Amino acid sequence: MKILPPTLRVPRRYIAFEVISERELSREELVSLIWDSCLKLHGECETSNFRLWLMKLWRFDFPDAVRVRGILQCQRGYERRVMMALTCAHHHSGVRVAIHILGLSGTIRSATQKFIKPSKKDKY
Repeated sequence: MKILPPTLRVPRRYIAFEVISERELSREELVSLIWDSCLKLHGECETSNFRLWLMKLWRFDFPDAVRVRGILQCQRGYERRVMMALTCAHHHSGVRVAIHILGLSGTIRSATQKFIKPSKKDKY
């Protein structure tokens, strides 16, 4: 089976975000939080067009709260809707959560360098 040429592939964008929570959330809980917030705001038909995928996570240690930064992939043209849904999330499974959008990028590498800036010890 041949792969699609670049001209026929769906264009993607990468959203860098930060999650601040009372306790540490697992990767599955973060995925559930992202999907739930998108479904509640936009519904199933609209959310299916987003093509969401959680690419990578980094955990940062702070004394006051647990902070996790990550990169979320979405389809080009739906970035604002995804960012709007992420900022609307305020709790998940009894835990208060705040999501901040750090920025938008065209590649994973530039999103990591511009917005995440991890050190070697902060890998998740």
